[in-house]
Amino acid sequence: MIRVRQLIAKSWWLSRFFYWLRGSPLEGPPEEEIWYLAFGANMHDSVFQGWRGMRPLEWRAGRMFGYRIRFNLEGRPVGKSAPANLSPDPHAEVWGVLYRLTRHQLVQLDATEGMHYRHVWANGEDKEGRPLRAVSYLAAGKETEGNPSLRYLTLLREGARAHGLPDHWIRYLEGIKHAE
Repeated sequence: MIRVRQLIAKSWWLSRFFYWLRGSPLEGPPEEEIWYLAFGANMHDSVFQGWRGMRPLEWRAGRMFGYRIRFNLEGRPVGKSAPANLSPDPHAEVWGVLYRLTRHQLVQLDATEGMHYRHVWANGEDKEGRPLRAVSYLAAGKETEGNPSLRYLTLLREGARAHGLPDHWIRYLEGIKHAE
């Protein structure tokens, strides 16, 4: 199934049709630049640029308003890992790495993420306080929280440090208990 998504992602027109069929039509031209907020493993260069093959036009530390981070998805191995997810919360914010991508690159990223996520757009700002609008991923998660694996948490912590996220967010990530 991943190969089919990757083939569709290579063609902007096939992608538009596929997204329209799913009820989430693509907006804007493929070369339009947007900001994507990575709050999970995509903060780590080995995942985002290595495994996913993404080449962002630019990156900055930043945050998105109106969401909080949760660990309520089923990871692998089942019961031993809970990847990061977003949850709407008007009084919260999520820190991560802001990547400037084209809309076509976002479609290519979608092909590597899987189709259980949906895009959410929200206001945010970079670490210097410059306002921007960013897109990120949200999935239907479980009601209960889980614990991420130590390997996954290490990716989050290392990615946050490498990209200069604020100390209070790094301390938050350091305080998350990993699955046994």
